[in-house]
Amino acid sequence: MSKSEDEEFIRQVAVRLSDQLTLYQHLFAVATTAQSARSEASTLIIFGSSADYVQRAVLLASSKFIGRVVSVTSDGAADFWVASVQDLGVSPYDEDALWDVVRKAARAPMDPLLPPPGARGIAEILAEARARIQRITPAQAFEELRESQVGAPTFLVDIRPQAQREAKGGIHGSLIIERNVLEWRFDPRCASRLTIADRYDLRIIIFCQEGYTSSLAAYSLHQIGLLNTTDIIGGYEAWRGAGLPMDLNRPESESLVEIAGALV
Repeated sequence: MSKSEDEEFIRQVAVRLSDQLTLYQHLFAVATTAQSARSEASTLIIFGSSADYVQRAVLLASSKFIGRVVSVTSDGAADFWVASVQDLGVSPYDEDALWDVVRKAARAPMDPLLPPPGARGIAEILAEARARIQRITPAQAFEELRESQVGAPTFLVDIRPQAQREAKGGIHGSLIIERNVLEWRFDPRCASRLTIADRYDLRIIIFCQEGYTSSLAAYSLHQIGLLNTTDIIGGYEAWRGAGLPMDLNRPESESLVEIAGALV
C-alpha cells in the first residue's frame, strides 16, 4: 500500500483475504510503505492458513529486517502477526526480502522421518569404521602389550568417561584419555599432544565399555595418520570376561588424569 497511515485499511484487507481463503492453504505479507524523506515506521502484517506458516514467516522476517522491527502487536491469534518496521519499502531490498520470506515459509516442510541426502545411520558409520581397522580380541591385545620384539611403542588406551570407570573398574596400566580429547593427545602435529605421541607408527589399542565407541575412535586416529591404531572387540566387558588382569578398585593415577585433562 502506498501510504504509511493506511494500517486500518490493510488490516481489513488481511481479514477479508483470510475469510475468502478459509478452505485453501495460504500465506500473505501485506504492508504500508514509507513515502516521505524522513525516517518513519510502516505496518507489516503477516497472516496465513496455519500458525506454523506464520511462525516461520515471522522468524524469517525478523532476520531479514533485523534492527528495523520497532514494535510487535499481538492480536491474540497465532496466525495473524502485526509489526511496525522502520522505512519499509524505501529500498528495493524490502520487496525482495518479503517475497523470499513468503516463499520459504510456505514451502512444505521436509518429512522429519526422512533422512536428508547423504545422511548415514550410526550402524552404517560404525560398519565403515570397522571395515578400515583390524580389530583384535582381548587376548590378542594382552599378548601384544607383553611383546618385547615390536619396534613401535604400544599403548592400551581407556577412552571411557570417569563415571563409567569408577562404576565398572579399569585395567591397570592403561592410559586414560577420554574420548573428547583423544585426537588432540595423539596427533603428532598438535601442540597439545602427549610427549610420546611424536611418531606415526605408534600401536594404540583403544577400548571402551563394550567396543562400539572405540571403533569410531580408532578410525578417527586412522584419519590423522596413526594407521596402527585398533580397538578391542567387546571392550572392557570382554576383557573382564576373559579373566585378564584388571583392578576394580584401583584409584586413578593423578598423573594419567592430568595428561588426559580437557583442552583449554
